[in-house]
Amino acid sequence: MQFVGNSWYVAMPLDHPLTKPLNQAIKRIFDVVAASLGLAFLLPLFPIIAFAIYLDSPGPIFYTQLRVGRGGRLFRLYKFRSMVPDAEKEKPVWAREGDPRVTRVGRILRRTHLDEFPQLINILKGDMSAVGPRPERPEFVEELSKEIPFFRVRHAVKPGMAGWGLVKYGYASSKEDSLYKLQYDLYYIKHWSLWLDVVILLKTVIDTITFRGR
Repeated sequence: MQFVGNSWYVAMPLDHPLTKPLNQAIKRIFDVVAASLGLAFLLPLFPIIAFAIYLDSPGPIFYTQLRVGRGGRLFRLYKFRSMVPDAEKEKPVWAREGDPRVTRVGRILRRTHLDEFPQLINILKGDMSAVGPRPERPEFVEELSKEIPFFRVRHAVKPGMAGWGLVKYGYASSKEDSLYKLQYDLYYIKHWSLWLDVVILLKTVIDTITFRGR
């Protein structure tokens, strides 16, 4: 982490675009419209996904997990369960390629990002935005904040279901991955625009259709 120092100018969000009330209102309207359309389009898939999860691995259909939101506020994130029940009974562990905790149906859900779609409810509730830095778990935030300068700056905005860091780098499975993604997240915060949100969502849809998931 040594090459991230105090001169990293991109991490200066004191006057980023989303501090302005008008931009906040525009983004919120965009979030509600995007989440409502997403739910309307994907709702028919929900019972099919739920049935597939139950047949493959009896247990809860949905999975909730504490994540860190804007300003460090904790919220419950919703997902379709893609791992075996009690996969993290002992302690939080980074997900990795070929993770044995992931079920057969879970692999498909992750590959297509379908496990993430219950987060549309988080967006409507106001916990999340359609686009923003991906929300991390409190344990990981605490750990990463000690090693990566400016890591908590990503909490200056609401976390997103889609994100510039996710589109450009993918999912983080290590501290090093989190560092590289942070650079994209801070760029997004500093240079936010509605057009950038649209571009990120379109890229995310393309990644979903072409199975560029985890």
